[in-house]
Amino acid sequence: MSEVLVIGATGTTGRRVAGFLRERDVPIRLATRTPGDDDRAQVRFDWADSATHVAALRGVSAVYLVAPIGVHESAPLVEPFLKVAVREGVQRVVLLGSSAVPSGPAGFGALYDLVRSTMSEWAVLRPSWFMQNFTGQHAAALGMHGGEIVTATGEGKVAFIDADDIAAVAGHALIDAVAHNTEHILTGPDALSYADAAAIITEHIGRPVTHRAMSVAEITVRHIEYGIPADFAAMLAGLDDDIRVGAEDRVTDTVETVTGRSPRSFRDFVKAEIR
Repeated sequence: MSEVLVIGATGTTGRRVAGFLRERDVPIRLATRTPGDDDRAQVRFDWADSATHVAALRGVSAVYLVAPIGVHESAPLVEPFLKVAVREGVQRVVLLGSSAVPSGPAGFGALYDLVRSTMSEWAVLRPSWFMQNFTGQHAAALGMHGGEIVTATGEGKVAFIDADDIAAVAGHALIDAVAHNTEHILTGPDALSYADAAAIITEHIGRPVTHRAMSVAEITVRHIEYGIPADFAAMLAGLDDDIRVGAEDRVTDTVETVTGRSPRSFRDFVKAEIR
C-alpha cells in the first residue's frame, strides 16, 4: 500500500500510531518540523508553511491528522491542507479530536465537519482524558508528586484512556479495508473521579495523594498564576466544570469493538507507569 502520513509523529499519540503501523509493516511518513538524518521516514512539515504540505502528501494514501497545537481557530490552516490532500490522491484521513469538544461551527469542533465533508474516507477519534496526564510534566502528574491533585471537577467522573488504546483505534481506522466513516468516542473501562484516581495512586506508590476540589473561579486564577493566558485558563477551568456536571461520565466499548481487545484499566496503567 501507499505510505501513511503521521502528523504529530513525535507526540503522545502520533509516535504510538507510527509504532502500530511499523509493527504491521505499513509504510509510513513521519511529519516533523525538524526531520533528522537518522530516520529516512521523516519529512519536513510545518502547518504555517504550505510549501511543505505537497511534498509531505505526495504518494500518501492516508493521513493521521493532529491539528496545529495552540491554535484555537485551526480550520483556516487545515482546510487548504485537506484540499491539497485530495488533489494528491489521499483517500483517508483520521482526525484526533476530543470527547470534551463537540462538533461545531468554530474552534476545534469545526474540524470534524471539515474532515467529513472533504474526505470520502474518514474517522474522527474523540478520546476521553489521557491516562498519560498523570505522567511527565502535566498538571495532574506534578500535583501527584506533591501529594495533591487540584481540579474543579468535584466528584465528577472521567473514563481515562491510555494513549496506546487511542493509537490502536487510529491504526485500524487508517488501514482497515473498509473505511470507518464515523466518530469514535474512546474511553477506558472505568469512570473514575479524581479522588478515585488519587486513591488508586496512593495504594500503588505507598504515599498519600489526595484530590483537592476548587471552584471554577479559583482554578482559573490558579492557572493564570502558573502563567497560562487568561482566556486559555478560563477554557481549561470550563472543561473541569463540564466534568463536574457529568459530561465525561461514560464508558464506551469502542476500543474493544475496533481492536478486538479490552482497553487498559487505570489501575493497570498506574502499576506499570507511575513510581
